[in-house]
Amino acid sequence: MAAGRGRTGRAGRAGRAGVTAALAVTVTAGALGAPALAATPGAGDGHQGHHGHHATLRAMRAALNEDAPGVTVQAKDRHGAWNAAAGIGDLARQTPRGAHDHYRVGSITKTFVSTVVLQLVAEGRLGLDDRIGQWLPGVVEGNGHDGDRITIRQILSHTSGIFDVMSDEDVRRKVFSEEFLDHRYDAWTPEQHIAIAMRHKPDFEPGTGWHYSNTNYVIAGKLIERITGKPYAQEIEQRIIEPLGLHETSVPTTGPTLPKPASRAYTRLSDAPGAKNHDVTELNPSIAGAAGGMISDSADLNRFYTALLRGRLLPPKQLAEMKTTVPKGDDRPGQRYGLGLEPFKTTCGRVVWGHGGDIHGSASGAASTADGRHAVALNFNGPEGEMKAVLDAEFCGKGKR
Repeated sequence: MAAGRGRTGRAGRAGRAGVTAALAVTVTAGALGAPALAATPGAGDGHQGHHGHHATLRAMRAALNEDAPGVTVQAKDRHGAWNAAAGIGDLARQTPRGAHDHYRVGSITKTFVSTVVLQLVAEGRLGLDDRIGQWLPGVVEGNGHDGDRITIRQILSHTSGIFDVMSDEDVRRKVFSEEFLDHRYDAWTPEQHIAIAMRHKPDFEPGTGWHYSNTNYVIAGKLIERITGKPYAQEIEQRIIEPLGLHETSVPTTGPTLPKPASRAYTRLSDAPGAKNHDVTELNPSIAGAAGGMISDSADLNRFYTALLRGRLLPPKQLAEMKTTVPKGDDRPGQRYGLGLEPFKTTCGRVVWGHGGDIHGSASGAASTADGRHAVALNFNGPEGEMKAVLDAEFCGKGKR
């Protein structure tokens, strides 16, 4: 989802309530600094003072605003794990954000999907430079789209040129305007998403540019099913969730609720002055599917990214392919993207690897050092939050190594 990038105001934020392209896209400015609710004491454990996470906690509190009332985080380093939360988890009840909340992770799902595809590559069941039309004949066709000219690598790196379904005006109206309240429980199929995308012309010729398109990962989910004979959700569960013991992570298909503990999720669905901040906690995750429908918590996300970067999920060759990046284009100078994974450069020059994700009322980010020794995952229960400041504080704060 990531539709709406480049827009301003609340309509743009509502657009980004889909799945964001990356950490750098998820990192949006907190317009109000530190309002009164940000002064709410954070709930933490793990002896935060000993671990030197004071700067991170300060950045978390400062990042909160009227659209992102609460934040939850886990940082993991050589001292162990540190969990904390700040702000409000339920505006109606005025209860605090939980340090162990489940939340919708949005486009972080893409790293899981890409990992499964690369495992299939490692098993010799397909090649990164195979054409998508070879495996899904007739699926990517229409208005200039041609699956016989698009490789799997281009699908995973967003260099395919395939139109982003979340940029379709009818989809945007149902998903990102107040009409969403009437459609939040609608079921969407991958075939429906792809067919809508095929009504539009490609953004560019395959391999000649970069544009974030959720359609790419809907197609990747279909590819996994074609190769394995099982739904992508089942493959993620069997290949990643179960082996790593990610007990708080799930790949729901249509179930609309979050497991407990969880906070409420909020977003505005209109540009109108005084637009209501809606509770959008419940929704049918098929609206995102393989592009962003997963649920997790910060501890599981840290476990996943550290295991991935330490080589527990992919052989060295495929992990190197995942970390081979392309530039995002002139409108994002210096930013790069791999295969469902991207580098994020902190203000102190440290490069960490991860992904970000937005879906209605939920903005998440997860990143780890390349050796997997230091990781952080966080979530705001709103469509935006100053994630960059939190990540910089964690990886660059006093005493960080």
